[in-house]
Amino acid sequence: MAIHPIEYRYGTPEMRSVWEADNKLQRMLDVEAALAEAEAELGLIPREAAVEIKNKASIKYVTWERVSEIERETNHDIAALVKGLAEVCAGDAGEYVHYGATSNDIIDTSQSLLLKDTLDILKAKVVRLTRIILELAQKHVETVCIGRTHGQHALPTTYGMKFALWADELRRQYDRMQACEKRLCVGMMTGAVGTTAALGEDGLEVHLILSQILGLEPVLISNQVVQRDNHAEFIMCLANLASTLDKIALEVRNLQRTEIKELGESFDPEKQVGSSTMPHKMNPITAERICGVSRVVRAYVDPALQNNPLWHERDLTNSSAERIILPESSILTDYILQLSIKLMEKLVFYPENIEANLNLTGGLIMAERFMAELTRRGMGRQTAYGVVRKCALEANQQGTSLEDVVLDNDEIGQYLSPDEVHQIMAPHTYLGSAVQIVKNVIEESKNWF
Repeated sequence: MAIHPIEYRYGTPEMRSVWEADNKLQRMLDVEAALAEAEAELGLIPREAAVEIKNKASIKYVTWERVSEIERETNHDIAALVKGLAEVCAGDAGEYVHYGATSNDIIDTSQSLLLKDTLDILKAKVVRLTRIILELAQKHVETVCIGRTHGQHALPTTYGMKFALWADELRRQYDRMQACEKRLCVGMMTGAVGTTAALGEDGLEVHLILSQILGLEPVLISNQVVQRDNHAEFIMCLANLASTLDKIALEVRNLQRTEIKELGESFDPEKQVGSSTMPHKMNPITAERICGVSRVVRAYVDPALQNNPLWHERDLTNSSAERIILPESSILTDYILQLSIKLMEKLVFYPENIEANLNLTGGLIMAERFMAELTRRGMGRQTAYGVVRKCALEANQQGTSLEDVVLDNDEIGQYLSPDEVHQIMAPHTYLGSAVQIVKNVIEESKNWF
């Protein structure tokens, strides 16, 4: 019976397939095959042995079940892999398996292949989500809404601004993953303490050729491991991305609240149930799941950072943690990315509530505009602030509109006519450069990916 929610509830087939046991085994076999090929090219082992090793370096011949059986005897995963591959090779080819390598050469290089596949999936989905959000920014470039700071009504803004802001942040997350990949996904065949001593003067060349065969950049220097600052960076990239998805989902959740209800996630009334006891409920479960799972991804940053300081040329304390945090963070980040795509593709808008909330305060949100206009007309800025603040407080206390209070203020009347006051009160005309800013983002986005 399944235990972990990743096994039956969270995750996508494409990301699970990267980290499932058979694929991890195949990637390690790929490294063993590349090692034999590189050594044969340099004349270190017979070419026919390398061909046989490459042909048998497949889970068709070396099964997870057999390797696990051997590991129960040896208590060493890579020794079990080597024996499992060697025993299926014809002739004496098995004698040349793993020549000159240490365990972590296989582990770290195969892990680089897994992480590269992981980043390819994540980057593609970040691009897809970003483009969905950019389309929303384009569609709502002039959809005026209330902007909130500290949870309070502040000034008018647009939904185009919200979406363009998120798209730009996702673009930065993509760039971070791109930069991380160059440092993280490297080949390593440098031996027990990183000196390539077991392969003599050909060691460094084997390292370079093997990396080339696998399509990886060869690590410039290592000890027995690729240094774990790279892997910590990877986890931090995922955590950072998760924080962006959390931010987006949190905003949707807040804007779906009953008393706000400007937008929200879709709900299928024919099939979906919001509550087991309250028939009326339509809960933001997708957004809530994104926020919840993102907390788990971010929690992996601490063990990832602690994996970097190891004893001398290495110890094994990073290994057990990485068996958990690398696949889980990858699968869970991919999962909430997929949920975010679903959320934004089916986002529901309530225009009448957007407009109602914009005017909820009786024009108090236009106080800054009055202050700015009075300053332009010749009143000192500090004086203008004080006058308008007094009017705003009065309107708020009396439950009347700011316009009515301003029209009764003699000081303001010396600078603004009633028609001008009425024009200033229109929130749809107080957007500054918002429309152009969004258009700039949309135009710039043509160069992003």
